[in-house]
Parts: sequence; structure tokens; C-alpha cells
Amino acid sequence: MRLEVTVVPKSGSFRVERKEDGRLKVYLKSAPESNKANIELLKEMKRLLGAEVRIVSGLTSRRKVLEVMLAEQDCLKRMSSI
Repeated sequence: MRLEVTVVPKSGSFRVERKEDGRLKVYLKSAPESNKANIELLKEMKRLLGAEVRIVSGLTSRRKVLEVMLAEQDCLKRMSSI
């Protein structure tokens, strides 16, 4: 399943908010230098969803598309707590 996310680096703590349009807004502790924010994003989303996650597009942008290696139903079920 693919997810559209907007990341906010250097925000002090990790948290995820669901926007009304279905997108996720992900706040990261790491700075967007030396790929640190992307690494934190992948690590924390993997922990949160319990599945492998990769960045499909937006590697250097705040707006990213993530691919979660889960069936859509399973992914939506796990995201319901967000």
C-alpha cells in the first residue's frame, strides 16, 4: 500500500497526525541532512506499522510517497490507531 506523507524535520519529537485529506503528517526529531530524517522516518514507520517501508518518491522533499509492504486492509487496520 502507498501512503502520502508530509514530513516536518527537527520538530523535537516523533509523532504522526492524520490529516482530513487522508495524508499523514509525520514530525521527526532528526535534521534533513546526511539522510538522517529519511532513516528516522523509515525506522519509526516500520515500528509503528510492523512492516517494511520504503520511500517511493520524494527522497529530498518534505512530501513523500511511502510504500508499506502490507495488504491495504492490514495497513488501514494498523493505521486506525493514528
